[in-house]
Amino acid sequence: MKVNVPDLNQPRVVIIGGGFGGITLAKALKNTAVQVVMFDKNNYHTFQPLLYQVATGGLEPDSIAFPIRKMFKNQSNFFFRMAEVRSVNAEKKMISTSVGEIRYDFLVVATGSRTNFFGIDAMEKMGKGMKNIPEALDLRHIILNNFEKAVLTTDLKERSALMNFVVVGAGPTGVETAGALAELKTHILPKDFPELDLRQMQIHLVEASDQVLPGMSAESTKNAKKALTKLGVNIWLNTRVQDYNGLNVSMSMPGEIQTRTLIWSAGVIGNMLPGLEGAAGHGGRIKVDQFNRVRKHDREFAIGDVALMSTEAYPDGHPMVAQPAIQQGELLARNIKNIIFGRSMQPFKYRDKGSMATIGRNKAVVDMKKTRMRGVFAWLTWMVVHLFYLAGFRNKLVVFINWFWSYMTYDKGTRLIMRKVVDKTTEELREAEKEELPLEEPELVGA
Repeated sequence: MKVNVPDLNQPRVVIIGGGFGGITLAKALKNTAVQVVMFDKNNYHTFQPLLYQVATGGLEPDSIAFPIRKMFKNQSNFFFRMAEVRSVNAEKKMISTSVGEIRYDFLVVATGSRTNFFGIDAMEKMGKGMKNIPEALDLRHIILNNFEKAVLTTDLKERSALMNFVVVGAGPTGVETAGALAELKTHILPKDFPELDLRQMQIHLVEASDQVLPGMSAESTKNAKKALTKLGVNIWLNTRVQDYNGLNVSMSMPGEIQTRTLIWSAGVIGNMLPGLEGAAGHGGRIKVDQFNRVRKHDREFAIGDVALMSTEAYPDGHPMVAQPAIQQGELLARNIKNIIFGRSMQPFKYRDKGSMATIGRNKAVVDMKKTRMRGVFAWLTWMVVHLFYLAGFRNKLVVFINWFWSYMTYDKGTRLIMRKVVDKTTEELREAEKEELPLEEPELVGA
């Protein structure tokens, strides 16, 4: 069965993935004599840097998502199909999807990344990732439900486990999540749950390396650690998580911590597609040359997190963040035009615009090429940059209003449990732990 897409007398560019790279590429091909066909399993683009705010009740999911069709409503050469891509056949220039097969003249893999649990089965089974909107919503429901359960239980050990949170990975996502949880503890939860002694709530940030925000400047990591400590976050550096059964998390130090919620933000792995295994690199990424062309292929390209372009400056590939994806999408659009018109392609050169992370109210760190910022000015810079890259004027306005309201009132307005969370009881967990039985993932049932 063929995908229902018009056959035009134009080169067809098939883009797999509606993330930063895919969206940028498709937009840059507007008014070009090509047919752009995009596939994604969702009909919306997600602004992933703000997923942690959805998970901690700061924003609703529709304020960080934007419909792909609406984004391209004025681009006549763009066609979108919501489907899952199953494999690539480079010899026949075809891809197989859940809605049929389609040929291409140019294929661009922009499938992004997924949570990397580093082969630790217990973490993948019981830990909570935060790479997409459903996962962020699940986490929000679990966090809020924990406190509803904590009010009901008279078991002090169980209450402690419900009120403790372990965040694994002290990169920007981990730091921002830990900071957001700390602000919930300080400003929100005491009003919502006056019956609870919130001093018992513990937030643990675990990092295998010797610093928070690895990759940022020593000054920024020092300032971030200081800000987190001031917020009451327990930071464990040079520490590895070894096991987790849904109640007890084992770490190289301080040993065991009881928690019903382990949030995994320790890394990502590329979303490799079947059919391109010959170009597979480390971390689930696809090896590409300086033009983002898949190794040993001529019309297949990969951009963004899934692309592994080794250079002298980045021997292990570019950072798996938004900026490389955006810049590669922009350049690849020009190179596709160059190929069509018989011109030479231009090699990719990454322009590092810096990195940043927010820790909480008036607290952030920003590293730019010649500038280091922290505190209020860094926090304002972080907000402006994120609002700029957020898709859609409505989303920008809604997010800004939410942030302004939260700043003025010390409140977050989306503390809603929209579905029932069915979880194992403490007794079952303890019994399974004694008998060393495998535990099933807590079932999330839609309302």
